[in-house]
Amino acid sequence: MRRSDREITDFSEIIRVMEQCDVCRLAMHDEYPYILPLNFGMEVEGRQITLYFHSAKAGKKFELLVRDDRVGFEMDRGHQLALDESNGNCTMGYESVMGRGRLEVVEGEEKQKGLELLMAHYRQKDFPYNKAVVPQTAVLRLTVEEITGKARRVSK
Repeated sequence: MRRSDREITDFSEIIRVMEQCDVCRLAMHDEYPYILPLNFGMEVEGRQITLYFHSAKAGKKFELLVRDDRVGFEMDRGHQLALDESNGNCTMGYESVMGRGRLEVVEGEEKQKGLELLMAHYRQKDFPYNKAVVPQTAVLRLTVEEITGKARRVSK
């Protein structure tokens, strides 16, 4: 990382940033990068992070997943513009996390767990969702292999 002064090295701080994000962007391999903004759920066991996503069972991401399960991801939060009018400068405050891993479709109990983690992430634990839509819903699991965090915090 070029700006090591902005690197988030504490694992628990990286997790805190992720917990406060509401969108995870997946980058998949195609002729050009294919980027998807997705809702997500998260599980942390020790230092292993697993992300879950829900989706329709068909479409471009499934075509790409069949060809290559390696993905990148990014999420960010806390955007805050900081102006230095006297010097004609501005900057942006933020916190971000990015990494990569392998994506796969899950079924059965893990599919149910993924849906529950998704709902819990958006503060709706034990949300009584319509179970009839579960068979038409795909759940994807991203096993995170590498992760980094970065922040620029500006005073208000």
